[in-house]
Amino acid sequence: MEIVQHSLIGRLFLSLWIALATYYEHSVLSVLFRGTAALFRSIWRASLFSRIFTRESSLSKAWSRSLYCRFLGMILNLPLLLLRKLYALLRPLFDGSIFAQLGFAIVENTPIAVSWLMFAILIIPYKAWNNAYSLLGFALMLCFAILSGMRRKSRRLDVVDLGPYYVLFASLVILAVPLSAYTGLSARFLLYHLSCMLCVLVIVSTVERSAQLRRLAGMATVGLVVVSVYAIIQRIQGVEVNPSYVDLTLNKDMPGRVYSMFENPNAFGEVLVLLIPLAIGLLFASKGWGGRLLGLAGALLGSVSLLMTYSRAGWLGLAAAALVFIFLWKKKILPAVILLGLAAIPLLPDSVFHRILTIFNFSDTSTSSRFPLYEAAGRLISERPLQGVGLGSDAVRAAVADLNLYHGKSPFVHAHNVYLQVWAETGIFGLLSLLGTVGWALKRGGSVALRKIGSSSSRMLLIGSVSALLGIMVCGVADFIWHYPRVMLIFWFVFAMAAASIRVALLEGRQSEKKGLSHETI
Repeated sequence: MEIVQHSLIGRLFLSLWIALATYYEHSVLSVLFRGTAALFRSIWRASLFSRIFTRESSLSKAWSRSLYCRFLGMILNLPLLLLRKLYALLRPLFDGSIFAQLGFAIVENTPIAVSWLMFAILIIPYKAWNNAYSLLGFALMLCFAILSGMRRKSRRLDVVDLGPYYVLFASLVILAVPLSAYTGLSARFLLYHLSCMLCVLVIVSTVERSAQLRRLAGMATVGLVVVSVYAIIQRIQGVEVNPSYVDLTLNKDMPGRVYSMFENPNAFGEVLVLLIPLAIGLLFASKGWGGRLLGLAGALLGSVSLLMTYSRAGWLGLAAAALVFIFLWKKKILPAVILLGLAAIPLLPDSVFHRILTIFNFSDTSTSSRFPLYEAAGRLISERPLQGVGLGSDAVRAAVADLNLYHGKSPFVHAHNVYLQVWAETGIFGLLSLLGTVGWALKRGGSVALRKIGSSSSRMLLIGSVSALLGIMVCGVADFIWHYPRVMLIFWFVFAMAAASIRVALLEGRQSEKKGLSHETI
């Protein structure tokens, strides 16, 4: 800093910055922004939504004491209790074995292993990918998590911090197979969901410090950088225009849409919406320049790649995620960011700007083709509104064909809407439990962030995670975001990051309160 202050250029820029800051502080624009921010704050504090958002629900309070929560925790931790007894009996043998100590060193750092697994899941090309890799990988991570509790009594499989809605949703997903009208078709999809359940359980149970959160977010961001760089290389080399992805009459000059390591540009866009906010959270959560530069690179490269996917739902989703991120981080700059964002739209490349204009153009075939899909899904839901037809898009597709509900031109693959698809598969209670799961993360995470509980590091990663969840749910209005099991796994990875960040932030808050009390006692 002293070098900058004593240099001619440094003094020149510093003087210019001070002059601009002083001018802005007393300008009409500054007064307008401050007044608008104050108005938004007063409206927020007086609103019913604010009280609902910051108040913990009765169900959430009662969850940890419920019979189902205790029973489920006991069943899941039964292998761990047996292993602890084994360790107590053979402790001299374990403590004297080099191989046992090496094994403990590995399994007690399960978050590191999970971070590498997520990196592999992100960068393996679609043609080389097998969804069994996810299931096998997280089954191994579950074994690590259980073994790590042999000599660490604080480590156990955590059901409480998963939340009641997520446990209910997972239970209904499992029940959707035996209740399915097409049990054979649904069984395969249960394996995909089991991979996601293991991912959530392992991360929430083993992450105990903000450093572990940063490592998980860091490896995910490295994966984001890799897939984004590959997408940019795709653009440079050229991507063939696929008529099934775009209406060529309304988008004549639009180039081919990049898809990176994923088969579909919309699927790649969904991955970017999930990971870009997490990368920005890493940017502000990191204590060193390495993590900050990584987060910045992930956010910039990911945003460029998202533009090149031409995914309209992805753009809207990221915009929604950005608004939530800024609201939870610094509410007072939200009006300025909205104005700057609107002002930047005309500066976008022509192909992107014209693509934005087609969002609400119902003559666009890629938009109008969705309405027969929505209609068919709605008719199917009316046939079995409570229990659904069974887990998986194959069961929904078979039911739509058997009942002759779809009369569109393009094939019926899924409902192109996550809310309709989940309702059709698992029934109304499955949909409500999913909404409750995401709402629980947003509400609890937002409350922790706004009340500034815990360290800045854990809060920023929490803000990145919950804003990504909101953004992807916006994408889900126009697409079934779980059509690709790998994308569904990344969705639940981000949810697990949110739940783990809440857990770590609350733990840090309790620790700081204890330190404050101890100082007062002294």
